[in-house]
Amino acid sequence: MNTDDPTVLTINSGSSTIKFALFRVGQILERGLHGQIDGTDANARLVFTDPARNLVRSQCEWAFEPERTATALLDWLEAQHVFDSARGVCHRVVHGMRHTDPQLVTPALLAELRSIAAIDPVHMPRAIGIIEAFVDRRPELPQIACFDTAFHRSMPGVARMLPIPRRYQALGVERYGFHGLSYAYLMDTLRELGDPAAANGRVILAHLGNGASMAAVHAGRSIDTSMGFTTASGFPMGTRSGDLDPGIVTYLARTEQMSPAEFEHMVNHESGLLGISETSADMRDLLARESTDTRASESIELFCYQAKKWIGAFTAALGGLDTLVFAGGIGEHAPEVRRRMCRGLEFLGLELDGHRNAANESVISSDASRVTIRVIPTDEERMMAAGAARVLDVQHELGDTS
Repeated sequence: MNTDDPTVLTINSGSSTIKFALFRVGQILERGLHGQIDGTDANARLVFTDPARNLVRSQCEWAFEPERTATALLDWLEAQHVFDSARGVCHRVVHGMRHTDPQLVTPALLAELRSIAAIDPVHMPRAIGIIEAFVDRRPELPQIACFDTAFHRSMPGVARMLPIPRRYQALGVERYGFHGLSYAYLMDTLRELGDPAAANGRVILAHLGNGASMAAVHAGRSIDTSMGFTTASGFPMGTRSGDLDPGIVTYLARTEQMSPAEFEHMVNHESGLLGISETSADMRDLLARESTDTRASESIELFCYQAKKWIGAFTAALGGLDTLVFAGGIGEHAPEVRRRMCRGLEFLGLELDGHRNAANESVISSDASRVTIRVIPTDEERMMAAGAARVLDVQHELGDTS
């Protein structure tokens, strides 16, 4: 890594983790020190890789209150001299409403984000708190917000519209979609791979992790996605329910006196794979137990069945399918889940190669398949760094030498 080049620090905060990465911005984006904090209780663990010191995987643990997570991370980053070369810090903001591009953080933008925090209580309050901590500690350093919804602003009106009274649309109640940074990276990678579908074809992108969604992309533009107004919608996820009959809200309110806050907690933290299995939200655990635990087996079947329906629906919306991409922790590392999601879709032109799929190869479709099926590791932080470099007017190419 050329130490004379400026750097950009990315902060990718999730519901239970904070990922960080330092990118050298020269001819290409080069990843340096990177890692994440796991856990939100008093015993959090920081795992990191530092290529400059040939540290492939190191970790440290320290005790702190959950509300001090950002402060603890800042202290650690300063001890690593991360800010000596940093031109700016880029933060992933899950809900960007109608923003379409990365944007400098200003008091006005922070006020706007606070005003919409109730839409996404799982991610937004924590992300805002982290941004504010960085602004307070490093006021001289530009902070940039990258919005996870921006990729989907190209969706046509019919895909954004919710079938409720029109007056709510004026208040911003519509389908937004998420995982946009991941999807933007996957589309860039498809272009680099020379896949013709990236420019003018029909692509379904499946980001399958603890949070999971799909996007339908035509000629490089998002035309629909499974998540809508919030990240709890779509198909079942690790702890999120996915789409539900709205009558369940009133039923539980009447029969169990469930409050809105309790319902919100249930659909975000107690549902999905965890709710059905009653044991785990981790697909790896469930796959290991499915032969002896009916609940684990049923949770996997539900996930694959519902996800398969979205592939069929988006193929219809696209008028056919040229390329299907699997990404995310499950999408990249669970061949059995990919197999079940594609099983029975041969009539749409999807045909897996069993050996390629089991080996997690980059192309897992058979030679006879009309649809190219790919596995692509996603990289949200790289897209954040690229967006920040544009805002800061630092020249780069979207490459990597790590």
